Amino acid sequence: MGYFLQQALLNHLRRREIRRFVETVVTQVVVDADDPAFENPTKPIGPFFSEEIAKQRAKEFGWAVREDSGRGWRRLVPSPRPKKVIQRQSIADSVSEGHIVLAGGGGGIPISVNVESGDYQGVEAVIDKDLTSSVLAREIGADIFVILTAVPQVYLDFNGPNQRALGAVTLREIEGLKADGHFPAGSMGPKVDAVVAFLRGGGDRALVTDADSLVEALDGQAGTHFVGKL
Repeated sequence: MGYFLQQALLNHLRRREIRRFVETVVTQVVVDADDPAFENPTKPIGPFFSEEIAKQRAKEFGWAVREDSGRGWRRLVPSPRPKKVIQRQSIADSVSEGHIVLAGGGGGIPISVNVESGDYQGVEAVIDKDLTSSVLAREIGADIFVILTAVPQVYLDFNGPNQRALGAVTLREIEGLKADGHFPAGSMGPKVDAVVAFLRGGGDRALVTDADSLVEALDGQAGTHFVGKL
């Protein structure tokens, strides 16, 4: 995926005679080996199986498996919270040189620290991509944290009779709305969590919108804007 995005961006830059480079970073993301998520795998991955084969694989390999939305059975893996991005400094250095960096693809590659040797080691898990992006944005001191999604704004009562778009909200307001039950985990929840983490970590401004509205949103004319002021 990084290759395809890198090539597409590079071709667009060349057509516009913009002399910038695009690079893709295989991103290692540290997670806590004691994260409670490892006790409760929830993230479906991989191909679909029949119930019989899925339960056979579970018995053979110790997998957690579950039926997935009427489409078949899949393996479940943990989804721990990201702690830090190993390549954060090299990413920041490349950005400061004017390069476009593609990083954190798929949430990055989860790793943990071996308590005995201190070595990094891979873990079988999937990290939420929005949370990884939030961590990386904080670590490199991003001026604005932008999440592109399928809708132009964040909505309350999405697709309901009282649907209402959010324009500009503070950290306190968005945390209050989430506490009231808005933004469920299966839709906008992880994105709101990522925004809150970014602002709580010292970020000044975040934005959620879709690709078609991005230019207007960056000018303050579209999207949902979040600010860290309480």
